[in-house]
Amino acid sequence: MPDDAPTPPQGPVVQVDIVSDVMCPWCIIGFRQLEQALGVTGTGARIRWHPFELNRDMPPEGQNLAEHIAQKYGSSPEQSAQNRAHMKTLGDSLGINFNFTDDSRIVNSFAAHQLLDFALSQGAQHPLKLALFQAHFTDGKDVSDIATLLDVAESVGLDRDAAAQVLESGALAASVREKQEFWTSRGISGVPSMVFGGKYLLTGAQGVKNYADILQKVAAEEAA
Repeated sequence: MPDDAPTPPQGPVVQVDIVSDVMCPWCIIGFRQLEQALGVTGTGARIRWHPFELNRDMPPEGQNLAEHIAQKYGSSPEQSAQNRAHMKTLGDSLGINFNFTDDSRIVNSFAAHQLLDFALSQGAQHPLKLALFQAHFTDGKDVSDIATLLDVAESVGLDRDAAAQVLESGALAASVREKQEFWTSRGISGVPSMVFGGKYLLTGAQGVKNYADILQKVAAEEAA
């Protein structure tokens, strides 16, 4: 449950900080697993997303996904295809439609993070984050493109002109860099990284059971 939406009146409410990149499929997988864990445990959550760039030096034109995976991780085309197939199956079980194609691309996500920082001030960060995941992974849109970002922003109720001003001026660029450095200086080197109750860190998509366990642990400690 997002930080800008009401949490269920029944049950405890846990703060969950999620360090994430829009380019990261495991980030939306991890979130959907967390979402299921919240339902299983009857726990509410105040969720806040924090910026991380998997590929900070990605050029504006981006890079073909399969080519990028092979270059970065040394995966063969066969291994890359198998991994995408596994991810798609997992996504299907969580209500995520990963539309990987031979033309799928990794793009620079810095502008998207600036837009998310703006959306936080407008109480719309969470819906924007989910809309950006959908735009990238399901709709195959270029979420480094300013016009695309503004379309997504408008779709979740953000003022298009105000969002355009933020992106075109770079007014929040320094703020985003500062937030990125905050997390990397504390040892965060991969995403998703979720901090529960301000003190327990889980890195990677950990599955419904592990998220349920940590939610119950934090809720019990805060109630004691």
